[in-house]
Amino acid sequence: MIRHDSNRIDPKRRATIDHKKRQFATPIYKQQVYPCRLNTYQVPPTAEIKLEEFEQWAIDRLRILAALETCSFRNNSPAETSDHVKPLLDQWLRLDSNSSSAQGSTDPRLQEQRRKDHYSHFILRLAFSSTEDLRRRFARAEGALFRLRFQSETARERHDFVASLDLEWEAVSEWEKRSLAQDLLNATPGLKISDIDEGAWFKVDFETISELVEARRIFVKGGKAFVPTKEQMSIVLADFHDRLNRGLELTARALPRLDEDDRLSPILEHLSKNFATPDSTLADSDTMLPGASINASSIDSLSRHFPLCMRNLHIILRKNSHLKHFSRLQYTLFLKGLGLSMEDCLIFWRQSFRLITDETFSKEYRYNVRHAYGDVGGDAIRRGRGYSPFSCQKILTEHPPGSGENHGCPYRHFGVENLTTLLQATGVNDREVLRGVKEDVDKKRYHIACNRVFEWAHKSEIRQVKELGTWKSADLDTIVHPNTYFKRSYLLSTGLAAEVGHGGEMKMEL
Repeated sequence: MIRHDSNRIDPKRRATIDHKKRQFATPIYKQQVYPCRLNTYQVPPTAEIKLEEFEQWAIDRLRILAALETCSFRNNSPAETSDHVKPLLDQWLRLDSNSSSAQGSTDPRLQEQRRKDHYSHFILRLAFSSTEDLRRRFARAEGALFRLRFQSETARERHDFVASLDLEWEAVSEWEKRSLAQDLLNATPGLKISDIDEGAWFKVDFETISELVEARRIFVKGGKAFVPTKEQMSIVLADFHDRLNRGLELTARALPRLDEDDRLSPILEHLSKNFATPDSTLADSDTMLPGASINASSIDSLSRHFPLCMRNLHIILRKNSHLKHFSRLQYTLFLKGLGLSMEDCLIFWRQSFRLITDETFSKEYRYNVRHAYGDVGGDAIRRGRGYSPFSCQKILTEHPPGSGENHGCPYRHFGVENLTTLLQATGVNDREVLRGVKEDVDKKRYHIACNRVFEWAHKSEIRQVKELGTWKSADLDTIVHPNTYFKRSYLLSTGLAAEVGHGGEMKMEL
């Protein structure tokens, strides 16, 4: 009989820590230091942040990624993309260089900026790791942001950042450079002999920089690509994408563990939905239109400035003298956002529902209008002055229309033939615009399709305010709210754009 030694540790459990010690051990968090402005996001953040910061930082970064994706959908040039996104970066996700401070990278202001950038990336990584499509879109948008920042970096800080990456490349010796000089000259467009002699060259595996190989901009020999310093960005960007894709796959495997945290799961789910089009709410200043007479009798004339979702509701209302519940709610809140008073809104609906009696209207419909304006209902409803007008994101993702209902977004909820018929009925007859709208809808870029129609309808006015300089590129940002569509269309069409000087800013929130 084998004698058992009670002091002997089972080999299979030798490395296992006592679960009680692990459970009650004090966690040690590390506050990270950011020597460079650029980041490859390899080390997850470990320090604590407030839940409010968790939400707001993610929203601010999402603004930038959504803007970059919109520029990509519109085939904007790198210069146009930079001009459009840089003001947004300065406002929502500012990152100053080390040279902007006398203290360098140790400046608390710079560290706080980079901390927000670091945390917001990993928060959105959690939100966009659930499906292959979201991971691909997130990686593409983050790559575009990294490219934009890398290009705007100073030469010294760019060199310091690249040196910290420990990339797998090999410097080309002077002897090898001279022996391949003619091949390098022939294979690299725009290269001079002096560039070969004076510049540094690197050798990397050709598959890591497929972008340059595909464009035939580098020399390849023996499976190695010879890359000049000026093309260094392609190597760094390829390395960034490789690291990010691996990180997203690891995050996707860890996502099921988050199901137990009922605080984070709803936030992350909402963020992933917002990648279709950023959510937004109206600021009080966005309902103010100088010189506009908005009352029950002016809605018909103002409807030509409505986006297609609201124009469709107005057409159906005038045709049938009735709308179902969610259609009424969507339209009522939109009219509220225009600045229509509750009294005028009640008059508008009573005149529109001309087939019913006053008693039926008062009994079945009056209360809903008053509730939307916050005149009746619970304390929270009254304090909040009712409900906010629906954003594009809310219309796209919540309460899809059923049989006999007319609310929702026509670009998403209509068939191609019905959508084309509706567009033509509202005056959109340009074949190129209709073809572009169909392509956008096929690729589920519904807000881009809506913006395409807006830009076509106001192309001369938009060109004028750009030439005069009265509106900046940020004032013509992608429309993500029906009331922004109306305000911008009204200002451009009535000639008030030059006087007001802006297109109305939307506030984004969860």
